[in-house]
Amino acid sequence: MKKLVLTGAAGRLGSYLREPLSKMADTLVSTDLADDIGKLYPGEEYIKADLTSLDEMIAVTQGADMVIHFGAIGDEAPFETILGPNIVGAYNVWEAAHRNGIRRVVYASSVHAIGMHDRTAGIGLDAPHKPDTFYGLAKCFAEDLASLYWDKRGVESVCMRIFSCAQVTNARALGTWLSYNDLIHLVEQSITTPVTKFTVVWGISNNDRCPVDNSKADFLGYRPKDNAEQFAEQILADTPPLDLHDTEHLYLGGPFASVELGNSGTASMNIIDDTKEV
Repeated sequence: MKKLVLTGAAGRLGSYLREPLSKMADTLVSTDLADDIGKLYPGEEYIKADLTSLDEMIAVTQGADMVIHFGAIGDEAPFETILGPNIVGAYNVWEAAHRNGIRRVVYASSVHAIGMHDRTAGIGLDAPHKPDTFYGLAKCFAEDLASLYWDKRGVESVCMRIFSCAQVTNARALGTWLSYNDLIHLVEQSITTPVTKFTVVWGISNNDRCPVDNSKADFLGYRPKDNAEQFAEQILADTPPLDLHDTEHLYLGGPFASVELGNSGTASMNIIDDTKEV
């Protein structure tokens, strides 16, 4: 491809996508709110841009083949905080894609769009939205926006409902882990699949304890290789019996399902910051 655009390039997940994406196009434009993101990969350039500005999104995506949209506030927060980057920002990305004739948006959606579903129900991709937070609600909005822009304006999308894309530090992640290698594979397949229309796919690794059914997105060719079971013995040895009166342990959203609206869902998750350095 001639040009790919990655939003949220300064984030932890974005840091793992920059190098592989830079190899998929003549030019990778990485963008975020940071003043810079340090050393760049060959073919990569960085442009500081604000998701809440439609004009800036139109400018940064001009001439792109596809947009890989990972930019957003990555945690639960008050609705007024979520509204700009996560909801208005999503509209600006899809509207910019439409105006610039971009074929496809590959979007970092989230388990939190369906986080209040029972974790033992084995739901598929046709399960209705059931958000656990304002953060999850914004993901529902963006998925519906993606559907609308396919139906009315012909902009394809792949909405990747990412689960636990971080080091495995708790029992829930034995089922919900998405390794960085599998994340990269999923993004690559979402870019290279010839036709996607509007597609939703679970962003989850090949875990023995996987709580969802991904079969309806098999056409993407996403075949995850990593399995969190390698961590099970140690994690379970360190985990006391779970309180079944705590909604954190009963619903797919985990801690996000139990926090009060507007309060951080990641504060209790012990996420290790292993951002990749160039």
